[in-house]
Amino acid sequence: MAYQHILFSQSDGTAIITLNRPETLNAFTETMILETTDAFKQAGQEPSVRCIVITGNGRAFSSGQDLAEVQEKSGQFSIGEHLRRGYNQLIQQMVSLEKPIIGAINGIAAGAGCGVALATDIRIAADKASFMLAFSKVGLVPDSGLNWLLPRIVGYARAYEMAVTAAKIPADQALVWGMVNRVVPQAQLLETADAWARQLAAGPTLAFGLTKRAMNHGWTMSLAETLEYEAHLQEVCGRSADNQEGVQAFLQKRPPHFQGM
Repeated sequence: MAYQHILFSQSDGTAIITLNRPETLNAFTETMILETTDAFKQAGQEPSVRCIVITGNGRAFSSGQDLAEVQEKSGQFSIGEHLRRGYNQLIQQMVSLEKPIIGAINGIAAGAGCGVALATDIRIAADKASFMLAFSKVGLVPDSGLNWLLPRIVGYARAYEMAVTAAKIPADQALVWGMVNRVVPQAQLLETADAWARQLAAGPTLAFGLTKRAMNHGWTMSLAETLEYEAHLQEVCGRSADNQEGVQAFLQKRPPHFQGM
């Protein structure tokens, strides 16, 4: 699939997805949503890709939905169907993809852009980055998975505050609230994200993926169910080449060479 509104590249076990409509602060069009979903699907299916980075080109990560596109379709636009065909598929693809996803948040992540940012597994923010739920400004509720993602990350009270006030949360506050893992100077963002990606890509990515699966399932399971699910997944990992390599490397006092299988 040829992409118009994103950039997609692969190198050294890492795929990089760059939202590429800088003139609109990387606002999502229907085409851009489909392209981003396809890129994650492609990265998930490619065995050589062991970690994915998503970032934005220019001053923003993403300002959310392109309202100009919505206005052009006035009278023929169903928000519900737009979500079902677009953002819902993208967020599901990201959350269910069993490879680490790093969000390199280079600027404002607003509206649906905030949902996409929070659907990543590890978020590294530039010191100029910020997060905002802009939905209430146009009389809408949060979407793009935000009602599931955000309360789990920051708690109900802070999530509801963000939703109803549409306040911009700067990177340093986002770090305190647990929305991001690290805040780095703007000039060091991509270098830092690349270093994290290379480290994760060289790791036991089968175990990383199953850890993601276990933690997502854990939200809806009892303790007893979680313990049993952990035992099941640990059996899978225990039979893997990565586990054998990790044990041998530990005993031989050498760095392990994981293959993700």
